[in-house]
Amino acid sequence: MNRKLIEALRELEKEKNIKMSTIIEALKTALGAAYKKIYSDDSAIRIDINEKNGEIKVFRVLENRNKDNGQSEEIEVTPEDFGRITAQMAKQVITQRIKEAEREVLYDEFKDRIGDLVTGIVQQNDTRYTLVDLGKVEALLPEREQVPGETYKHGERIKCYISEVKKTTKGPQIIVSRTHPGLVKKLFELEVPEISEKIVEIRSISREAGYRTKIAVASNDKNVDPVGACVGPKGSRVRMVVDELEGEKIDIVNYSDDPVSFIKNSLSPARVIKVLTDEEKKFALIVVPNDQLSLAIGKDGQNARLAAKLTGWKIDIKSEKQFEQELEKAREERIYKKEKNKVKNKNRK
Repeated sequence: MNRKLIEALRELEKEKNIKMSTIIEALKTALGAAYKKIYSDDSAIRIDINEKNGEIKVFRVLENRNKDNGQSEEIEVTPEDFGRITAQMAKQVITQRIKEAEREVLYDEFKDRIGDLVTGIVQQNDTRYTLVDLGKVEALLPEREQVPGETYKHGERIKCYISEVKKTTKGPQIIVSRTHPGLVKKLFELEVPEISEKIVEIRSISREAGYRTKIAVASNDKNVDPVGACVGPKGSRVRMVVDELEGEKIDIVNYSDDPVSFIKNSLSPARVIKVLTDEEKKFALIVVPNDQLSLAIGKDGQNARLAAKLTGWKIDIKSEKQFEQELEKAREERIYKKEKNKVKNKNRK
């Protein structure tokens, strides 16, 4: 049996990439604990496993030391029925090590896949989380990563974004998301060949999952229109992404290194008349036509909020009428202050 054990360990080392020395050390520890428990022996012991023939012996370590070399003396105390215990322990240890090795392989595989797009099958769904089968492992789609209004039915195939991978005693815990902006980016990479070929780049993205997303794109080829490439013939490419996101609205705008141009583009579909910027504070005052104010701000301020996230600028939007009224008020205040100063200076004289 012991020879077969060594042969099995060598085979395991090849197939599962688990070092034989690792299993043998674990087996020594398990056998030592089992010996002490079964034979009620609290003394110090040493388990010896011959890696050539598989012979296993138990030695009691004596307290007195050899005068010649200073090492502790040992006596063999291997029980007659220790082979039965060895077989049980070996099976348990090998099974445990295989599980640990498989978990480690899975963790190593998925830890490098953070940011990847994956397709899985919904396995279990409740108010707190949804389990998604990715084939080799089940991923967790927590409530915070679920899109408001989306429902996930058992057996349904869904695309998700790997946002986090944790190492646990039960194996890797993979957290996936349907709300992450990276999901939209990956879906466009899937649908738009120019993005995967690095001809078109997604420079910035802002998202309010389930409602609206804005992406800013740029082209590395002057002959390629980045917005047109993402929209596709008759809107086919963007429609595929919108369908996957269950109708979420997507605005695709041109990126620009010029802040004024980029801010103008970011407020699409609203038309912008004027942009006044404060570079130091990264603040922009935007003036739009009177009939475009509600469109520029968006429902509950969503369009303005997403534009601010997309550009990284604080944004304040005014209609032409509001802007002119504020300018007039500012002029009146300046005139008032000027006249007031004149009166003060006259009284001093």
